Amino acid sequence: MVSHLFFYQLVLIALVWLCLMLQWAWPSDPAAACPPPLEPTPPQPKRHRAPTPFAGLTTKPHCDGCASSSAPRPQTPSVPPPRIVPTRGRRRQVDTSTHFCPNPDCTYQGWVGWGNLRANGHPNGGPWRQRLCSACRCYFLETLGTLLHGKRGSVELIVRVLACLAEGLGIRGTARVFEIDPSTVLQWLVDAAEQLRAFSQHVLHDVRVQQVQLDELCALLSAVKDGTVSEAEAIERLERSPQWVWVAMDPESQWLLAIDVGNRTLAMAQRVVHQVVQVLAPDCAPLCLTDGFREYMTALLTHDGQWVQPPRRQSKGPMSTPRWRPLPGLLYAQVVKTVRRRRLVAVQHRVVFGTLDAVNQVLAPLGGHINTAFVERIHLTIRQHVAAVGRRVISLRDEKEKRRRFRSAYVWHGLGRHLFAYGLATLAEIALGLWAKYIFV
Repeated sequence: MVSHLFFYQLVLIALVWLCLMLQWAWPSDPAAACPPPLEPTPPQPKRHRAPTPFAGLTTKPHCDGCASSSAPRPQTPSVPPPRIVPTRGRRRQVDTSTHFCPNPDCTYQGWVGWGNLRANGHPNGGPWRQRLCSACRCYFLETLGTLLHGKRGSVELIVRVLACLAEGLGIRGTARVFEIDPSTVLQWLVDAAEQLRAFSQHVLHDVRVQQVQLDELCALLSAVKDGTVSEAEAIERLERSPQWVWVAMDPESQWLLAIDVGNRTLAMAQRVVHQVVQVLAPDCAPLCLTDGFREYMTALLTHDGQWVQPPRRQSKGPMSTPRWRPLPGLLYAQVVKTVRRRRLVAVQHRVVFGTLDAVNQVLAPLGGHINTAFVERIHLTIRQHVAAVGRRVISLRDEKEKRRRFRSAYVWHGLGRHLFAYGLATLAEIALGLWAKYIFV
């Protein structure tokens, strides 16, 4: 039976605690209970929200693309070599007018349909013909410079594999469907990407557009670099560092002007803007619309800027330092979005270069305002067609993510189970001690 002394001690402790709380909460000075009325504070001066003009940069920003393009390149000789007309044997039946000699030391290198090539059979009984240059005696296959060069698989198989990859099927899934090695699928994908890039550079040039929207898409991609990550490593594991898919497009014609993959840095912004400038005509200065990423301003200023001598502030003294400022026709606006807890709470439109009237005049034919909706819709298309970028798709990236989450959940489950058992043991020990202390008194 519990002793009455225990209850007396509990009541005494409760009374002491109540007295201390009343002493702390009840004011001792009646004047302190009624504080004097506060004097009205003067209104704060309103901030001047007029944008300050861009002063310019003292040095021109560096661009790796501009530095590499300025290097001298070997030029094709302006005087063509003599045309070769075959005079012996029967008339040739194989057309060689669409090929040229790839030997850089040959005088006919780069000249198409000059009569220096002839067919030389099928080496090793293969499906492709061999070409022979009669000037330098160089042999090469007719598939040189194409996606099919050096491939042992059939043309139909390669086309079907690339079609499955374009529809969003993963590398391992495509390899299982066609019963081929995953590294072969990856190599075909890399070669197809290089061919498409070369074809785009050959076809898409001297483009005239009114506006360009640029944006970047965050994703987890596998890195396949020259010498840094092998094909096997790229298939077995994905690089866990976030990568960004950079896209530049024309909202009016829906042309994809540039697309690249890299980190979200100034160097990558310079690279993407340099690709856009190479596609556009030399005298084309479109309106550029981006998000709030500040490095876009430096990249645009690098390619569309000029040196300007500021006016002298005083009649005497040295001249002011020249400034690198944007061209008068450059228009650039940003769509700054504020996100809190994964929710969009505010959208602000900001004109960086140019005036708001000039920007609205360019956007008037489309009947819109400053936005990046078109390039964001391109991002959705990329997520739907590229398995490694999709948010919720059955691909290698999601398999790796599920495994990581399973391991994390398993660890936390085991830790929580041990903590729960330890807590129960502690509570049992405390209850047993109190029971032994006050019951068996």
